[in-house]
Amino acid sequence: MIDKLEFFIVLARERHFGRAAEECGVTQPTLSASLKQLEEQLGVVLVQRGSRFQGLTPEGQRVLEWARRIVGDARTMREEMKAARKGLSGHARIAIIPTASSMVTELTTAFAEKHPAVTLSIISCTSYEVLTKLENFEIDTGITYLENEPTGRVATVPLYAERYQLITSAGQPMAGKETVTWAEVATLSLCLLTPNMQNRRIIDQHLAEAGATVKPTLESNSMVVLFSHIRTGKWASIMPVNLAETLGLAGDIRSIPIVEPDASHIVGMIAAPREPHTPIVSALLHEARVFARALAQR
Repeated sequence: MIDKLEFFIVLARERHFGRAAEECGVTQPTLSASLKQLEEQLGVVLVQRGSRFQGLTPEGQRVLEWARRIVGDARTMREEMKAARKGLSGHARIAIIPTASSMVTELTTAFAEKHPAVTLSIISCTSYEVLTKLENFEIDTGITYLENEPTGRVATVPLYAERYQLITSAGQPMAGKETVTWAEVATLSLCLLTPNMQNRRIIDQHLAEAGATVKPTLESNSMVVLFSHIRTGKWASIMPVNLAETLGLAGDIRSIPIVEPDASHIVGMIAAPREPHTPIVSALLHEARVFARALAQR
């Protein structure tokens, strides 16, 4: 039953029988037969079939919720028994929003020092993708915004408040000011994250509240790309101050607080809302709490 439920979860994610079979390491007939057996065991049709995958039935959507819960619990049990035998080991997968890339290093470094037998992989993606990957067991934890847009039912650990500054170069308009307003920033030639990023939607929201509409002349899903364009002296951007400091404020780069309002948004770690968590997830959440406490005391 667990294997069949895992096949079903992968099919719901991939929405294609061939890709799902490849992901599961089985042939397509084996995958189809397993799903048919699952339907017979449960007495309902789960998948709308045709010449290709057409989606889940209403019963399939409900079974998907149960499948995620059951498979998650089974994986947690296996990981807990493995940790009891061998200590904490394995692989931890973390998805982060791009603006958290500078802050995550302190957390992961401390985690790696305490748990040297655990390897880490970190991917950068949108806040929506963080939630989707968490639901589909593609990651263990995520780091994303905890406000503004729904995060769903997840376990959360607030980490820090993200505040925004104008990042520009010497000689550019407003480079000599101590503070700037959101309305003033809107008049500049800006390079910003793409609209599918929640950071961009937050920035657009504050600009709109200031009565300004911004049309950036350059967009990217990479903070490094944005920063490299600021260095040319032709663009300015809006970034969290901690990220800008990590990318490098030396030389001609200026960081100017944006006021009216002095906006901030909470970023935190999220995990699936199951108890108990796997040993690796529990260790990551513990490290997140330690990190948040240390940051608050600075």
